[in-house]
Amino acid sequence: MTALPAANSGKKLGLVIDLDTCVGCHACAVNCKQWNSGGHMAPLTDTAPYGADAAGVWFNRIHSFEAGEGAAGRTVHFPRSCLHCETPACVTVCPTGASYKRAEDGIVLVNEATCIGCKLCSWACPYGAREFDDDSGTMKKCTLCIDRIYNTNLAEVDRVPACVSTCPANARHFGDLGDPNSAVSRLVRERGGYDLMPELDYKPVNKYLPPRSRPALPPAKPLAPAAIDTASALLRWVDRALSR
Repeated sequence: MTALPAANSGKKLGLVIDLDTCVGCHACAVNCKQWNSGGHMAPLTDTAPYGADAAGVWFNRIHSFEAGEGAAGRTVHFPRSCLHCETPACVTVCPTGASYKRAEDGIVLVNEATCIGCKLCSWACPYGAREFDDDSGTMKKCTLCIDRIYNTNLAEVDRVPACVSTCPANARHFGDLGDPNSAVSRLVRERGGYDLMPELDYKPVNKYLPPRSRPALPPAKPLAPAAIDTASALLRWVDRALSR
């Protein structure tokens, strides 16, 4: 049985993603795919998944970037999904009203019964969060797993989006960002969480926590002569072994 919240509750359910601890393992994307293959927006298309022209619907995608130079450089993994904006452009441009934002919790959804697959929402979304399903001819997107978070048949600890439940690094946090005293709101304040592309004024509910600065590494100590002799001897042994 699924219990829905009261209308106009003031809730802003969303995710807080910690870019400092995300390891880019893609577990969130895989578990999201698995859960939603039978959930609210099911099925999620996979076309020739092992071929050269693989295509399909994924609600979570992870991009990796190299940031900084030299010893100060690092790899930053950037998970991307729908940000459930307060003023979503995808809803504004939808000609049939299929894309809508729920008043009771702020989640942005698609009504497949009225979606005509025109793709206007995907063109309007600057975050690339919309996916076109070739099989159904409709648009699909992250639902924050509404069939999990309100499912009273699940233990309370499991009533979180699939991506949150599976993150091994605890880089994903779920909660009510409309409540200034919630755990996620406090986390955003303490860590300087920010909106993605705030200049567009879509007011995304989801927030990102920036990577922490890393302490400078001490300069490397030169190897002792004995260590150099040992390494040279090992390399000579390997060279002889390979030349046999």
